[in-house]
Amino acid sequence: MTKIKRKRKPMTPEQRQAAAERLAKAREAKGPVQNLSMHESLRDLDDDHPLSPKNVKTWIKSCKQHLSAIKSYRLSKEPEERRQYYTAENYIKNMQAYLSTGIWIDGYWGENREKKMNLICIAPAYKDGEIQRNKGTYYRDIGTVWGEDDDR
Repeated sequence: MTKIKRKRKPMTPEQRQAAAERLAKAREAKGPVQNLSMHESLRDLDDDHPLSPKNVKTWIKSCKQHLSAIKSYRLSKEPEERRQYYTAENYIKNMQAYLSTGIWIDGYWGENREKKMNLICIAPAYKDGEIQRNKGTYYRDIGTVWGEDDDR
């Protein structure tokens, strides 16, 4: 037995106006958006920060459009096309994880992964009493990227 769906009675202009006023009052009482689904370290970032949530959300949107354009690559016989598809898919997941955890996982950033992330040494490793250093890593004790200025 199927249930008969009844049509709503149309609202009069006065009822429509009253409903709009009630809705506006409820939205006003709700207060500003708190972004509780976003990690607390990201909530106060300025919009001009390179990894601000606003920028990352626009990157996610454009990457999803790109991913839908190349969805036929997922089952392609060409390894380069499959790699391109799965790289785009993982980049979207990494950006979504950043918004929820506040930790950037990917080695690249930007709308098209065009910029490389820099490594920062938090706790140096020692071997035979000397700090082990890697080229291209920022070290706080010297205040610069190791191997950037000269061939050390």
